[in-house]
Amino acid sequence: MNAPLSERARRQHEVVVALAAALPAHALLWQPEDTVPYECDGLTAYRERPLVVALPETAAQVAAVLRACHALGVPVVARGAGTGLSGGAMPNAMGVTLGLAKFNRILKLDPYSRTAVVQCGVRNLAISEAAAPHGLYYAPDPSSQIACTIGGNVAENSGGVHCLKYGLTLHNVLKVKGFTVEGDEVEFGGDALDAPGLDLLPAVVGSEGMLAVVTEVTVKLTPKPVLARCIMASFDDVRRAGDAVAAIIGAGIIPAGLEMMDKPMTAAVEDYVHAGYDLSAEAILLCESDGTPEEVEEEIGRMMDVLVASGATRMEVSKNEAQRLKFWSGRKNAFPASGRISPDYMCMDSTIPRKRLADILLAIQQMEKTYGLRCCNVFHAGDGNLHPLILFDANDPDQLHRAELFGADILETSVAMGGTVTGEHGVGVEKLSSMCVQFSPEERAQMAALKAAFDPAGTLNPGKVLPTLQRCAEYGRMHVKRGLLPFPELERF
Repeated sequence: MNAPLSERARRQHEVVVALAAALPAHALLWQPEDTVPYECDGLTAYRERPLVVALPETAAQVAAVLRACHALGVPVVARGAGTGLSGGAMPNAMGVTLGLAKFNRILKLDPYSRTAVVQCGVRNLAISEAAAPHGLYYAPDPSSQIACTIGGNVAENSGGVHCLKYGLTLHNVLKVKGFTVEGDEVEFGGDALDAPGLDLLPAVVGSEGMLAVVTEVTVKLTPKPVLARCIMASFDDVRRAGDAVAAIIGAGIIPAGLEMMDKPMTAAVEDYVHAGYDLSAEAILLCESDGTPEEVEEEIGRMMDVLVASGATRMEVSKNEAQRLKFWSGRKNAFPASGRISPDYMCMDSTIPRKRLADILLAIQQMEKTYGLRCCNVFHAGDGNLHPLILFDANDPDQLHRAELFGADILETSVAMGGTVTGEHGVGVEKLSSMCVQFSPEERAQMAALKAAFDPAGTLNPGKVLPTLQRCAEYGRMHVKRGLLPFPELERF
């Protein structure tokens, strides 16, 4: 029993000595009471205490830490605010957690080019706050925008309630700068619309910290619309609500936001923020239009016609900006509202074709009975991105196990309906096994080859995103025993 502990202690001493030459004493943590706060991100079901936590304050210090860790063969896990929901920032037990929260300066804001250059630790919302005097804002707005950092947004390719019209992080970033695993400076993208050479920016955005450590990001800024109004539409049947989403898009309308919540979620949210939601509805839609007053009036009218034809039982249009923000406050607070009614929740993240929204909701209702757990549902309905919140008590190992099975079932059902196992939260450690369901061994090998091109030794955020062959084989055998969906890849092992 003592051998692993002594090996850990020996390795820890070795790393601390090496990093002490690169960082001031206050920026290096290794005592248990100092490293425990870093043992998980927003996915609290899985925890691991890092060997050492490094808190650099300059780019030169980041490079020095990476060079030292590379020389020792020590894994490095980059971390921002820790708001991720898939375990992407969970530490490596024998590695260094590279905390980048001190990189929190907006370096340049140019209202003429409508861009901002920010360090990776700048909060998402802080960019919009700084741009507001110029009539601009940063469009991607994840629900955690008050706390999440732009570096984390780049890692996960985050979206938000307005991503349907304005795009994900990838569509709003021009350039990222950072360092390779060896500590060499690297840059992806450029200040112009097209950068010279291979366009590797799309590969880095959404790579979950596996290819490089990002320290600086150039983002696009969007002019604030003159007016925005939001429709709250009620439905007495989830299928009608789901069909209404497809009907709006089918009518050629691209709302600024199109969100859906089921009855359990609206009840939890209304008790928390009192947003004025219809508690009798089986599902509600939030449909927003923005632009000039004339554009908004015309689009609101078209959306209301579609909603009526789709069976909406009640509609309310925001009368002023305060009421619009109130409607959205409910959606933005869906996660904390769920935390008030359950000791723990597991927020899933998958994407399906819009036309299957009702099908997945009805399937989840059956899963609640199968696994004996409640689930509240909120969707980025416009682009089919699901966020079911499975409610459970992590102090009960059986409940945690059932929550894991419930989550895997949702992901596999999403794939069976023509969707994917992730939307904007990433794979991390949470969806490793589900990657076996969606992607063939050949496809996973191609992903691993890209990872190896950037990180040959595999020490940058190891154990995330890409499952091993053994893990897929074990998951396949368990999958068959559970009697869920077909798992065609099992026969390959």
